Amino acid sequence: MIISGRAKVAAVLGWPVAHSRSPLIHGYWLEMYAIDGAYIPLAVRPEHFTAAFRALPKLGFAGANITVPHKEAALREADVVDPIARRIGAANTAIVEDDRIRVTNTDAPGFLASLADGAPNWRSATGAALVIGAGGAARAVVAALIDAGVPEVLVSNRTEARAEDLVRDFGRPARAIPWVERTSALGQARLLVNASSAGLTGGPSLDLALDRIAPETIVVDLVYDPLATPLLQGARAHGCVTIDGLGMLLHQARAGFKAWFGVEPAITAALRDRVTANIERTRR
Repeated sequence: MIISGRAKVAAVLGWPVAHSRSPLIHGYWLEMYAIDGAYIPLAVRPEHFTAAFRALPKLGFAGANITVPHKEAALREADVVDPIARRIGAANTAIVEDDRIRVTNTDAPGFLASLADGAPNWRSATGAALVIGAGGAARAVVAALIDAGVPEVLVSNRTEARAEDLVRDFGRPARAIPWVERTSALGQARLLVNASSAGLTGGPSLDLALDRIAPETIVVDLVYDPLATPLLQGARAHGCVTIDGLGMLLHQARAGFKAWFGVEPAITAALRDRVTANIERTRR
């Protein structure tokens, strides 16, 4: 497919990619702002990623979102890598600039924007944060919290070596916590973030007791399918402010849309309702 004329086109590259809500989100914005453009899913096998990625400028694409399992490969194949993507170790957004491809990572600012929406009274100096997980999402969250000035960022993961590797990459104030100590560490945290896939529909449970959680602790679960995860339900029962994963999904999409289509889109209640309805429909 070669794009011609005035229309601008972007895509999401992943394998698989049918589950992605990005076409729904960007399609909503294209309609909302009456933009002559399109956003399409491209299922790209890992062995074909380099060819597909490098073809984006020749095919007339304005850019693309990069999702699993291509986020690290995008760093290697890009002409320009933004510092935030290099630091996190993964790229989720590609922008075609003339014949060159620049990649960045919008997950870190997307997380902070979602946190600000859901807990406007949160301040980085309030206390330590506990991050569960050590994958790409966790790395973005840790980077965001360090840059925001959180005094201590505790990281715990089932595979403890991955948490230790993450902390080694970022340095202080990040600190690895053994998996068996995650519950006791929760007692000193004033922000809890599940950045693992635990709690995802069809996935493993998080297995995190909330007995020691303080009611002033803000609890964020980056899982958005389901939106009301067991972690968030349990946290609400303890009086905590909770934030689901849909906010980060929406906020991380904004920068790419602006770069590709020239408009900084708004996150409206109608958009959130549309994505929520899609999540609920696909779970039936």
